Amino acid sequence: MEKKNSDIKLIVCGAAGRMGSRILDLASQDSTFEIVGAIESKNCPILGEEMTLSGSGNGKQKVSISSNLSDIIGRAHVLIDFTQPDATLEHVKEAVKAKKAMVVGTTGLSKTQMEELAESAKKIPIVQAPNMSVGMNIVFKLAEMLGAQLDDSYDCEIVEVHHRFKNDAPSGSALEIARRVAKGRKIDLDQSAVFGRKGFTGERKPGTIGIHAIRGGDVVGDHTISFMTQGEIVQVTHRASSRDAFAQGALRAAEFVYDKRSGLYNMQDVLGL
Repeated sequence: MEKKNSDIKLIVCGAAGRMGSRILDLASQDSTFEIVGAIESKNCPILGEEMTLSGSGNGKQKVSISSNLSDIIGRAHVLIDFTQPDATLEHVKEAVKAKKAMVVGTTGLSKTQMEELAESAKKIPIVQAPNMSVGMNIVFKLAEMLGAQLDDSYDCEIVEVHHRFKNDAPSGSALEIARRVAKGRKIDLDQSAVFGRKGFTGERKPGTIGIHAIRGGDVVGDHTISFMTQGEIVQVTHRASSRDAFAQGALRAAEFVYDKRSGLYNMQDVLGL
């Protein structure tokens, strides 16, 4: 991808989290970006301290952790947000006031919160995606294609595995896969989704889409889609071995949204899919 001549000034929200810290570190190694702020919640144990980043060329960089986004947002071109739904929406409000672009990777957003995000995107450019890795976004595309080609004689089941600390289930990526399969089949996911199974469930209903979540250990993220019929199984699996795939995708999204007009974009737009 062609790099822009000028630095893209970044603020990362959720800076001390698993994703935020990787985004900061990778951004510090990329001359495309200049880190101008790192935001955390008021109860963050390292609030006010400095994070040491890898840097590039001139040795290690440091960035101070703050909870006051309004104080520093004027320095930025783009905010990257991997926090919690309520916090994300507060950060979006600040971005709208300051007319700054955003990349939102927060998962677990409710329908109402997504509607609020879409309303804000009428005023600023926002990239929102449940998963920002390039590979997973290809999987989303494949899920829709497979859903269109493999009819309800193929039973569709989606299984996702994440680390024990993940707060929401099923993952945003699993839900997006299910939405893509449903779109390909031209059916309503709300009517066809089955979340786990327990007890005497009876025979599997044709056309349903099973979605299952497993939590344990330090698994970064595994997703498998299975289409099963008499005589064959078609499977697509995506395994993330580190968070760098997501962090690199978020930075790619920041570069994309930097000079865009207001609107709600996704990673399919970023990748030209």
